[in-house]
Amino acid sequence: MSDDSITDVPPNHLSIDPNSPFYSEEALLRDVGIRFNGAEKTNVHEYDVEEGWVRVEVPTAKDRRGNPMVVKLSGTVEPYFRQPK
Repeated sequence: MSDDSITDVPPNHLSIDPNSPFYSEEALLRDVGIRFNGAEKTNVHEYDVEEGWVRVEVPTAKDRRGNPMVVKLSGTVEPYFRQPK
């Protein structure tokens, strides 16, 4: 078994917000895809596989700082890399 097969798994917790402690530019550059409850999601702001939730952006709502509002949804989270290493 090679090291590539072990490390070629997206992080268990990832956020696209640079101010978050779960932000990883390396993982985001490889284009992480998310399947949530079997459906492909393209508006995921943050996810956690172990706890089974995603935060998705609400396209029409903004918070007081102008950032998109997010909603937390619970279910099965399956992250994967779209770009090979």
